[in-house]
Amino acid sequence: MTTSPLLPRRSVLRVLTGAAALGGAAVASVRVPGSAAFAAEPETERGTGSATEPATYTLTIRHLGRDGRVPTRYRTSVTGISGPGAGRSEQPHDASGTASVRLPGGRYLLESSLWTDRVPDGTDWIVQPRLDLDRDTTVTVDARTTAPVDVTPPDAAAAFLTGGMFIEVTHEGATRMASIVKATPTLRTAHLGPGAEAGSVRQWYDSYWTTRTGGYALGRTFSGTRALTGLTHHYAAAELAALELRALARPDRGGAAAGAAGIDLSPTLGPAAGPSIGASWSVPVPGTATLFVTPLRGAWDLVYTAPAAPGTRPNRYFVDGIAARAGTTTTHTFDGPVAGPALTGRAGVERDGDTLTVDLPLLADGDGHVPTAPSFDTAWAGLHRDGVLLHARSGLLDRATFTVPPGPAPYRLAATVVRRGATGATTRVNVSWTFRSATTAGPVPVPVSVVRFSPGLGPDGTAAAGSPMRVPVTVQGAAAGGRVRSLTVSMSADGGRSWTVLPVHEGAVTVPNPAAGTSVSLRAELTDTDGNTLDQTLVDAYRTG
Repeated sequence: MTTSPLLPRRSVLRVLTGAAALGGAAVASVRVPGSAAFAAEPETERGTGSATEPATYTLTIRHLGRDGRVPTRYRTSVTGISGPGAGRSEQPHDASGTASVRLPGGRYLLESSLWTDRVPDGTDWIVQPRLDLDRDTTVTVDARTTAPVDVTPPDAAAAFLTGGMFIEVTHEGATRMASIVKATPTLRTAHLGPGAEAGSVRQWYDSYWTTRTGGYALGRTFSGTRALTGLTHHYAAAELAALELRALARPDRGGAAAGAAGIDLSPTLGPAAGPSIGASWSVPVPGTATLFVTPLRGAWDLVYTAPAAPGTRPNRYFVDGIAARAGTTTTHTFDGPVAGPALTGRAGVERDGDTLTVDLPLLADGDGHVPTAPSFDTAWAGLHRDGVLLHARSGLLDRATFTVPPGPAPYRLAATVVRRGATGATTRVNVSWTFRSATTAGPVPVPVSVVRFSPGLGPDGTAAAGSPMRVPVTVQGAAAGGRVRSLTVSMSADGGRSWTVLPVHEGAVTVPNPAAGTSVSLRAELTDTDGNTLDQTLVDAYRTG
């Protein structure tokens, strides 16, 4: 049956079903206003035409199954693209297989699904992207004209999860869409009627598959004058890009890790552009899953969901626009050390007039993924002006707003987060920024920076004990791009009671890892070329194994 696709990129993704066990997946879907299923309600009939009313015509649709007879089941939609019937949608149906509807003249999109009560028979989807109604017209929707959609991954043992085909037709500046989603690989498609104008028909096909160690997301994009009549593509491994997802145990309150036995995390993957469905897999914690994707579909978006304790919000990471290039592997590790502040995407501090808006993630994971519901025990932040505390608040520094007096002044923004149960990960973040700021005429970024540490850790998130380890150091924010005046990095092996300075050389420090089972704390003290400062301490940043 015809359904509506996921919202395009930058729209809200609503996951309707959770992840199944590894070896299975679930579909995430959202309907799109403007598709055939969501077109406007039918208008009142207007007669055969007058000086003020558009002419109307009878559209008769004959439906034939693969045996040339009346189909067992069918559903047809006719949606106005342009002309007096633009936006109008009808679903004519008659048990005889021949249905009629009277419509104003204009350009229409017709799509029809035909199926039987036998699942193995599959569905025939026939699309007429150009139906110009300027007289009484009869159209025959004939399942015998369809050809199979035969798209497969290189692994013959992979199991089909779901597939979706989407078509978008544009005429005279208006666009209409239709789609079909199938849980079995038994779709057949056909074009009907004349071709449309060059480039006015865009079509997508996505299918998802699962394996013991991950799965496949196979997508294609097409553009032209006609709808697809069948589609055959048997992918070779060399055509695909690998997306490796590593799940580490998430530290939680009370010392319990969300990665305890029997707990899975759920990544949902879908194309970044165009309408689509997405699919969810589960990854055991700790564990790894590899998803193979098609570069032909462009970039991919990932939503990674960790399980939540009863009564708490689930924790999600959004990774947008993952580039895919055939033959390459991209690795994303979630919930791994070193957790700490990050300035990615829209994160930062902004002043608009005399309002400071702060969105400073303090517990991004080791890869810089920002959690939607980070686990912590206590958090506090304070804003000082000229050494006087203006505002104090409990909680993290995401989406915080502070009203400040007009005029220029020096400021200090400080924050502390404590995670007592964060075994093997950051248990405390202390961070302080100083900067000067004055009243602005509009939104202006405030110069703040953070330092990210990226040690090469093992699959369990620990470092090799008793040996030196090179740890890359990255500056984000106002001091990035060569705007660092000074940077001092220190380490502690006793929880921050004593510190040893580590020389920064070619963007990294060398940490002499202590004995097994010891935590390593890291500190960065930075001044940028304009005199703004950062003092950042991560207690128990990672642990030796």
